[in-house]
Amino acid sequence: MKKEVPFSFVLDELFDLDLTMKPMFGCQALYKGDKLLFILRRKENDPDDNGIWVATSSPEDRQELKKKFPAMRSLKLFGTPDTAWQNIPEDSSDFEESALAICELIRKGDKRIGKITTTKKKAAKKAVKTASKKTSSAKKATAPKPSGKRSKK
Repeated sequence: MKKEVPFSFVLDELFDLDLTMKPMFGCQALYKGDKLLFILRRKENDPDDNGIWVATSSPEDRQELKKKFPAMRSLKLFGTPDTAWQNIPEDSSDFEESALAICELIRKGDKRIGKITTTKKKAAKKAVKTASKKTSSAKKATAPKPSGKRSKK
């Protein structure tokens, strides 16, 4: 039996974007390319953290977003005061309005929302290292080798 996606109105709002939905932590994660944007969560355990988990990359981004979305807070589930995951709680009085505003920011390409997942970052770094090794090997292979003879003048 397929689990119902919570807050499907968010998907309706972003239907024309090239997003991918994947299961994560028993919830639904939405990606745009390699960037994880948010997770839609509605579970019986830890209901205080039900809502939209917005992925952020920096404390500065979180502070700016919290000014725009006063109900937004770090996840209680993680037990730390500041996390990269920010929750727009399902039980907040402006939940739907905030969710739609997040969707609008995503449509505009707001850089504060979303993060490249660690696995993707590691793969990208490895690709860069491999490419730079190949480039330096190619330079070594094409550099003229000294003949060992001195030219007489």
